[in-house]
Amino acid sequence: MTTTLPKTAEVLPLIADAVTAPSMHNAQPWKFVHHPESGIVALYGDPARAMAHADPDHRALHLGCAAALFNLRVSAARAGWEPAVRLLPDGDDPWFLAEVHLRRPEVTDPALAALHPALRRRHSSRFPFSEEEIPPAVLDGLRSAALLEGCRLAVPDAWHAETVLGLVHDSEHREEMDPTLRAETKSWTHAGTTDQQVRPDGIPAYAFGPKQSGRGALVRDFGRSEPVPGRGWAVFERRPHLALLGTSGDTPADWLRAGQALERVLLQATADGLVASMTSQPLEWPELRWTVRDPGASMSHVQMVIRLGYGPEGPATPRRPVADVLDIR
Repeated sequence: MTTTLPKTAEVLPLIADAVTAPSMHNAQPWKFVHHPESGIVALYGDPARAMAHADPDHRALHLGCAAALFNLRVSAARAGWEPAVRLLPDGDDPWFLAEVHLRRPEVTDPALAALHPALRRRHSSRFPFSEEEIPPAVLDGLRSAALLEGCRLAVPDAWHAETVLGLVHDSEHREEMDPTLRAETKSWTHAGTTDQQVRPDGIPAYAFGPKQSGRGALVRDFGRSEPVPGRGWAVFERRPHLALLGTSGDTPADWLRAGQALERVLLQATADGLVASMTSQPLEWPELRWTVRDPGASMSHVQMVIRLGYGPEGPATPRRPVADVLDIR
């Protein structure tokens, strides 16, 4: 029996969907290679887009690349392909993160394909959310999304949420006192309206959101390193709805699972009418990261702090063209 393999023209839209994934400072640290003779799409991390100071062990880089991997799976499922994934296929090449074998399935995965409409609607929102409670059934669905990818999503109690907020503020102060870290963050932010956009990566000023009035919110303020004339102020929610995504281990394979779980949670949240933003600030400091976790929970390693709620959708941030991130071999 002849195996049907995707042509390059069929792979191009899959990569275009993959690169809509979030990544630290929107650095988009991924590279794809399509091997037409085998139907394999290989995913590599791009060390030139790593954060040497904020992410020295490349944990966040793995998360971003894995989020793009999950988008590729969603897009492939919608196009009628079965994306069979193998993580870290070459022990001698740590930048070779995954390979995806695309083949026509005997049984399709409608749950993956159903998330496709959320791919281009999902944007990080750095705007105030309402105080409206999130229904328990919706939160249960997000927990299930994380479990499907081998991870856990925990919604912290009030005392733990206050602890996490305190750690976020602590990490902000640490960054303010570190000129090297501030310079690294600033290198990934840039001014300009949507029409004036020239960079295909980073955080543009129009996506900073408003300045925070009063008590700090759970939103990274990129405007501290890139002041924007006329940027307004806003009061953010008093009690942000937080969720902690975590794993039992803390290896590169765990990070790759967590990145896929993160994107599955974000896409499900988008499909459910929620908006979200993320912060990794307290996770960038080893002495703070351990205290983000709930000591009474089974989650050993927090991989991302997610803010969820109802509010305005964030604007789309720029993406590198497919020609820049895909090779054909």
